[in-house]
Amino acid sequence: MGPSTTTLIAEIMNQDQLQKINDETGFIAALDQSGGSTPKALKLYGIEEDTYSGDEAMFDLVHAMRSRIMTSPAFTGERIMGAILFEMTMDRQVEGVDTADYLWNSKGVVPFLKVDKGLADESNGAQIMNDMPGLDDLCSRAVAKNVFGTKMRSVIKLANEEGVNAVVDQQFAVGKQILGHGLMPIIEPEIDINSPEKAAAEALLKARIVEHANQLGDQKVMLKLTLPEEANFYADLVNHDNILKVVALSGGYDRDEANRRLSENNGMIASFSRALSQGLSAQQSDEEFNSMLDGAIASIFAASST
Repeated sequence: MGPSTTTLIAEIMNQDQLQKINDETGFIAALDQSGGSTPKALKLYGIEEDTYSGDEAMFDLVHAMRSRIMTSPAFTGERIMGAILFEMTMDRQVEGVDTADYLWNSKGVVPFLKVDKGLADESNGAQIMNDMPGLDDLCSRAVAKNVFGTKMRSVIKLANEEGVNAVVDQQFAVGKQILGHGLMPIIEPEIDINSPEKAAAEALLKARIVEHANQLGDQKVMLKLTLPEEANFYADLVNHDNILKVVALSGGYDRDEANRRLSENNGMIASFSRALSQGLSAQQSDEEFNSMLDGAIASIFAASST
């Protein structure tokens, strides 16, 4: 197969994936716990830290957990439109197939990749992302692995305009770099759900996002935002011509509360991590595991369909 044919197939697949995200109903599964959050994710899954030793064993276990979720009969593109992967998950295989290809070809689920390298120290009530000197190389590898888009997270803790602007400005600057690789960036300026100034921070955040979105020309990005205090507060972003989709993070809310808030925000869909895997356990039989996951997916899909 010559390079021109390969490129053509990639472009066709990306258009199919773009159409799925734009047109279909569903939500995005966040399966991208990183090195810092993996021990906690494994503990919630019933695997204690004293049962394994070293990063290699830890990542083998978390890949097994993610693979169990992805291969479950409950996990399909009928209700799940996309999944966000950790870099190491992208580089591994599921059932003998590269993870991104398995998701799209076997499940009809659009693959995304977490690309940030963690958070810088807090300044002006916010944490921007650490520098990402290897981002261009990572994006090139993602394209080669048939990944559709990326995700990167910053955190806002206070309604400090300087801090909020620093987060959003950096997110959009890096987003444009990612767009240059033909990937769809999910811009994630998370507002801490425990912020004493959450609503005020949301107002600053929305205003700055609109400024940047208005300057995108014919390009589009996706947003991943904390569920707001006021229902439909982000309606302007949901309906913005340059924003493909607005997805919601659970941010520490349990599944019931996250679903309740999400259902009040028309047009926003879920991109849950902890709220998706809540109740799943390594000790469950496949029947128990699949039943629990099916119930979680059903409830999140329903909340994402409002």
